Amino acid sequence: MGQNDLMGTAEDVADQFLRVTKQYLPHVARLCLISTFLEDGIRMWFQWSEQRDYIDATWNCGYILASIFVFLNLLGQLTGCILVLSRNFVQYACFGLFGIIALQTIAYSILWDLKFLMRNLALGGGLLLLLAESRSEGKSMFAGVPTMRESSPKQYMQLGGRVLLVLMFMTLLHFDPSFFSILQNIVGTALIILVAIGFKTKLAALTLVIWLFGINVYFNAFWTVPVYKPMHDFLKYDFFQTMSVIGGLLLVVALGPGGVSMDEKKKEW
Repeated sequence: MGQNDLMGTAEDVADQFLRVTKQYLPHVARLCLISTFLEDGIRMWFQWSEQRDYIDATWNCGYILASIFVFLNLLGQLTGCILVLSRNFVQYACFGLFGIIALQTIAYSILWDLKFLMRNLALGGGLLLLLAESRSEGKSMFAGVPTMRESSPKQYMQLGGRVLLVLMFMTLLHFDPSFFSILQNIVGTALIILVAIGFKTKLAALTLVIWLFGINVYFNAFWTVPVYKPMHDFLKYDFFQTMSVIGGLLLVVALGPGGVSMDEKKKEW
């Protein structure tokens, strides 16, 4: 069996998976995507005092402003999650969650931590894909804006979402001389590039979903660490952020790469 035959068989498997799961895949994707916001909003509720005291100590902003910050995070994230899951005002929910990402990036000094910054940007990529999906279901929020084609904003959202999503995988690359790490880096980088340029996109995205889910369960198994240990919260945070990126990739599988991609250009050749 030649290389083209193998690729064709793998694509058939991806297409078959999409046909079987098309009724509920978008719902699973949305749930995965907002999972980190849902977990963080609930954590704000149960760790209200700790979060407030941390913000107060870091920024010396006082009890009231620190409490307002925690309240905005709690309300913004839980409200956004409810709206996304109920399919109501999804575009406004996405913009609200974008705001939460920006607020937390500044408040928790994520801007100066490259790894966490890249993961937050990847999370933003997932929201861009969710925004693109909502455009295909309702009236365009860009009505009246001149574009090359009616769907151009959606296509560029999908492109931006794909490119930002791959930042998550750049944080998972390990630069050590072991055979397994080298193989993982080569395969992972190849899949990342395929998703970014939109070539064999559904197959590459589905493969990344499987790979990332395995890595997530193995390395971020927070349930194996006692709740009272700080590592529990760190692993839990990483786990749900990774699940959100998985949700974004599942949206890529469900929606396709969009017009700005090699897969789409191939249809014109």
